[in-house]
Amino acid sequence: MTEPTAPEPGAPAPEDTDEQASAAGRVSARAQEWLAQLQKMIEEIAREAAPTIRQVGAKAAELTAIAAEKAGPIAQRAAHATEEGGARLAGRARQLAGDLRHETGAAAAAESEPSAEPPVEESHSG
Repeated sequence: MTEPTAPEPGAPAPEDTDEQASAAGRVSARAQEWLAQLQKMIEEIAREAAPTIRQVGAKAAELTAIAAEKAGPIAQRAAHATEEGGARLAGRARQLAGDLRHETGAAAAAESEPSAEPPVEESHSG
């Protein structure tokens, strides 16, 4: 004969487990019912909102077209101003480059010419 085993300390009694499973099943069924109702509500809102959303999208497209039409001339003026400014900047840069080359050339020529005075040596005192 086998002796009945005693439940482990802290382990729920078998009847407690059955009641918990039953309660969990009721909660799960109620949650499933709420989710189904929520899903139906979402689908209904989406169905009713679709025409309004299309109207909002159409209005947004119209506003985009108007903005694009108005931006064209502004962009052309900006491009023209940029072109003129770029040409002026390029001219100034070329002038500066020429001036720097001229100064460098003059300094190199001055160094290569013999001077009338002998070079001055620095005395180091120390």
